Amino acid sequence: MYSLTVRDHMMIAHSFNGEIFGPAQALHGATYVVDVSFEREVLDQDDLIVDIGLASEQLKQILAEFNMKNLDELPALAGRNTTTEVMAKVVFDRMAAAIKANALGETGKGLTALNVTLGESHVAWASYRSEL
Repeated sequence: MYSLTVRDHMMIAHSFNGEIFGPAQALHGATYVVDVSFEREVLDQDDLIVDIGLASEQLKQILAEFNMKNLDELPALAGRNTTTEVMAKVVFDRMAAAIKANALGETGKGLTALNVTLGESHVAWASYRSEL
């Protein structure tokens, strides 16, 4: 299995509901390092996994929806604790939809799986991976 990863980041504000979150129930900020890994069984006709430029641009567009925003105020996330785990799945879903819509061009058509990892610090991160 071949894999190629692109990286970007987003800075967000949010709060959590539930005693388990302790002081994080109050509004606070986070900067996530976002890695998206694209997988395929065989390389395409140009010996690529995916077009890095298109993948990077698509990731930047997806993250723009959340970057420098208070996630508590976004209707698409209403009622959710926007944990690192939840946001990894949100980014995954948007990238999978972009792949399906051919936003990654011909190279996107052979992708078989996607993995999204959000790093919230140098010691903690969460991922969501699934077949496409």
